[in-house]
Amino acid sequence: MRFDLTDLRLFLCVVEAGSITHGAEQANLALPSASARLRGMEEVAGVTLLDRGRRGVTPTPAGSALAHHARLVLQQIDRMRGELGEFAGALRGRIRILANTAAMAEFLPEALGPWLAAHPQVDIDLRERQSSDIVAAIAGGHADIGIVSDAVDHGGLVTLPFAVDRMVVVTAPGGPFAGRGQVGFAETLDHGFVGLATGSALQDYLSGHAAASGRQLAFRIRMRGFDGICRMVAAGVGIGIVPEAAVRRLAPTVRVEAIRLSDRWATRQLLLCLRDRDGLPAPARALVQALTA
Repeated sequence: MRFDLTDLRLFLCVVEAGSITHGAEQANLALPSASARLRGMEEVAGVTLLDRGRRGVTPTPAGSALAHHARLVLQQIDRMRGELGEFAGALRGRIRILANTAAMAEFLPEALGPWLAAHPQVDIDLRERQSSDIVAAIAGGHADIGIVSDAVDHGGLVTLPFAVDRMVVVTAPGGPFAGRGQVGFAETLDHGFVGLATGSALQDYLSGHAAASGRQLAFRIRMRGFDGICRMVAAGVGIGIVPEAAVRRLAPTVRVEAIRLSDRWATRQLLLCLRDRDGLPAPARALVQALTA
């Protein structure tokens, strides 16, 4: 069987995305080229690797076996590049990071920007996931570094402190809850929300807490990011729930009032989680050191 590294990386992207279209995008391949490569892999293997359905694709037993070995091969390639880079006096490689919504939007850009600029031969594959999914992915070796809430069970993973994430209710000046020091999440459910787009890890997290109380969030509109939420809220559209860090960042340009949530789950310690710090490729070890400095 002759699979090249592009084939293996594409196959993993497709399996993890559950979609050939999205997997091709993540692998930076055109859809026709990706489809042809996948068909070629199945022809060479002599077995069906993907079950194709109306809602996406799932790996067959043979496909799951291939994904397992592809992951090991690509991890070893990353380690090889990192070790050779150390001999050359420069870090080289690709780091796979999974992060929850708050970390990805508010804390990582400032932390990763200078580090990436200082290490031009290192690339980062950064994806958003819910904390519980991140823990499972790190434990399964699907990524190098995870950033999760301390509210989830981390199992036997190594954890290191990263940041404190406080969720606040945002309202227009003079709007619902204005002037109050704090408010309970259950009380906010009587109001219309400006929320994040479907599929956002944070929005799923909030919807889960609403469902636990037997309620649903009533969305007036959904936006792509915290900036959009705060601008809609400032216009009087509804209320929103965002990280306190986003409110501070937007304070010079967007006028909203922030009220802290009194619920214990609304203040979260964000943690780096790893399988084995010493077993990480050299670039990932260096990044962990920078993120926890």
